[in-house]
Amino acid sequence: MWQNFKQLLWQWRGVWITAPSVTATVIALRLCGWLQPWEQTTLDQYFRWRPPEPTDDRIVIVGIDEADLKKAKQWPISDSQLAQLLNQIKAQQPRAIGLDLYRDLPVEPGHAEFVEVLQNTPNLIGIELINEEDSSAAVAPPPVLEELGQIGINNVPEDGDGKLRRGYLYKLKGDQILPSLSMFLADLYLQKQDIFPEPTEIDPQVFRWGKAIFRPLKSNEGGYANVDNGDYQILLNYRGPAGSFTTVSMREVLEEKIPAELMRDRIVLIGATASSLNDFLYTPYSSTHITTPERTAGVEVHANIISHILSAVLEDRPIIKTWPEAAEWLWILLWSGIGATLTWQLRYSGGVKSFSWRKSSSLLIAGVVLLGSTYVAFLSGWWLPVFPPLMALVGSTAAITTYLAHNASEVRKIFGRYLTDQVVASLLESPQGLELGGQNQKITILTSDLRGFTALSERLSPNEVVKILNLYLGYMTDVITSYQGTIDEFMGDGILVLFGAPNPRVNDSSRAIACAVAMQLAMVEVNQKMQERGLPQLEMGIGINTGEVVVGNIGSEKRTKYSVIGSQVNLTFRIESYTTGGQILISESTYQEVGQSLQIDGHKQVKPKGVKEPITIYEVGGIGAEYNLFLLKQEELFLPLPEAIPIQYAILDGKHISDSLLQGSLVQLSLKGAQMHSHNLEEEHTPEPLSNIKLNLLTPTNPIEANLDIYAKVLAKPAEPGSFYLRFTAQPPEVKAKLESIYKRAKTSSNSVQPTTLTVEN
Repeated sequence: MWQNFKQLLWQWRGVWITAPSVTATVIALRLCGWLQPWEQTTLDQYFRWRPPEPTDDRIVIVGIDEADLKKAKQWPISDSQLAQLLNQIKAQQPRAIGLDLYRDLPVEPGHAEFVEVLQNTPNLIGIELINEEDSSAAVAPPPVLEELGQIGINNVPEDGDGKLRRGYLYKLKGDQILPSLSMFLADLYLQKQDIFPEPTEIDPQVFRWGKAIFRPLKSNEGGYANVDNGDYQILLNYRGPAGSFTTVSMREVLEEKIPAELMRDRIVLIGATASSLNDFLYTPYSSTHITTPERTAGVEVHANIISHILSAVLEDRPIIKTWPEAAEWLWILLWSGIGATLTWQLRYSGGVKSFSWRKSSSLLIAGVVLLGSTYVAFLSGWWLPVFPPLMALVGSTAAITTYLAHNASEVRKIFGRYLTDQVVASLLESPQGLELGGQNQKITILTSDLRGFTALSERLSPNEVVKILNLYLGYMTDVITSYQGTIDEFMGDGILVLFGAPNPRVNDSSRAIACAVAMQLAMVEVNQKMQERGLPQLEMGIGINTGEVVVGNIGSEKRTKYSVIGSQVNLTFRIESYTTGGQILISESTYQEVGQSLQIDGHKQVKPKGVKEPITIYEVGGIGAEYNLFLLKQEELFLPLPEAIPIQYAILDGKHISDSLLQGSLVQLSLKGAQMHSHNLEEEHTPEPLSNIKLNLLTPTNPIEANLDIYAKVLAKPAEPGSFYLRFTAQPPEVKAKLESIYKRAKTSSNSVQPTTLTVEN
């Protein structure tokens, strides 16, 4: 008996080991929140796949659209107009009226009339926005309605991707428990039918309301991981996308162009639907793939929440429910076991074939069954895990396939994966290095990038761009190789170089800096070749950082890349993004590694994206000791212009150009930069040092120049208030020629004017 059991364990060893291991990994990823976006995306897709539901005729929306704004000729609309609108609605005798408009301040004319309407409408509910952390962001309710206790909160708990999948029933304000606008209106409607919420004996927060039982959202419920579930939140079962409710415009109500019984005994919501008012939210029906995401008006979101409550209470429409966490873990284990079992059972004794119709179709059918079963469950009101079990299914398959492929040709793996002799030699000495994965290792990372190359490549043919890259990368590769750097990747005009991987050395950081200086010095010869070919000059920025990363084999059995992963890699790219042409910037950790042999020309504190605390970066002018390499320096003259050049500019956030166009003028010029005076002196319009901007010349005599984009980086050089210095990173040839001509004329007439000097590196 025991012998048979041991034999069974051995025969299915791949399943017993793989299924629990993959399950534990997937659950850990899920608890960390890394799978939450995928689970939410799947939920959204199920909403969009669900058949359309009938319109809920218990709710009518009065939307204030663009035509209403044009007719009203103001926003906010006056108290007089709003009072007239409320009187017209009251005349149809609705059960409840929700005013989804902030009215904490009078809007004359007609405020007294508006107050009188509020006082005489007991079924009218207003809104307030609560923000106990930042009182300046809160919006008070209408004072009259607050005194009458006719206020609902208007807060919404958006998810990390900006979508609204949850809603508040109640929220705390100090010691008060305030209902949401949707909850308040639904309660008024149901009171007419003598239906009231009743707490259960099991948990006071769990209450029965008609045919439905409401439970507060838990922090790890459904696809959520450690979500902020403060106050009383529920998962929303939307009725449909934007436009799913009966909607009339304000002018139609005021002009009595709606049916006389349209609002009788219904809930009426008044809110903004004009796109210019920007009262819109993303919902699960907002597509994020092929089409532009469609947003839903905030007033219609309230209608969805009200419909969710009424349909559940009166018609037993499903409230989205989830399994207990332990049941979800077993569900993931089940699909991990299915993937492992199918792959193991269909394995080949002689190895693994590159492709098997039988194996592929079995796994495809398993995936379809998983998606189909969870979709059917969703139609019944259950949100079951989809992506974690799918990941477990695929992960188990991949794990066993990797195990079965372990005996493949080692030599072919080596030469199929690795490009450098260093890496190959290291793997031959340490065969376990062929395994997927990596190890923590302290290395120095260097990344370089050409300034303005993207703009330059747009003006050249693909063949010319390739020639420039081959010329540039040829010189840089020779320099990097001579300093024993490992080129990890060419990224267009960028290079990622590792010092200390695969083999660490005591002087990795100093070699990296010496390599960077040598690369900048080699740019002189590169530009000589560029000039001989009639091509524009190139400038390069370099960032260097030292830290612990994961070094190893990244990818799959078919294709693997020896690379590095970790936050220190991202930080290196951030540091490089602060450079101007000819600059080398290093992190504090690299500076501490190298020490006194460095020539430091300046330092600055910056706060890159993704980094909690500011860091110090240092500008390198050279390195002594055995290297004795120093950058060439020259004084850059900023000459005052006899006549300022008008411009418009926009601040860049990463690759995104701000929609706000600001005005300014160039008041000084150098061969590579300028001093700019901004006409927008507000603090939010002043670009931070080392940030990037796009500017255009505004020359009345040559309007074509306004369409020629110039890119520049803001220098940390001090300037008078309202002004800052720029270093151009990309200029169209026409603009460059014009600015050089202006600079030459300014230089000729600069004898009586003291120019501004700035030391720069070539």
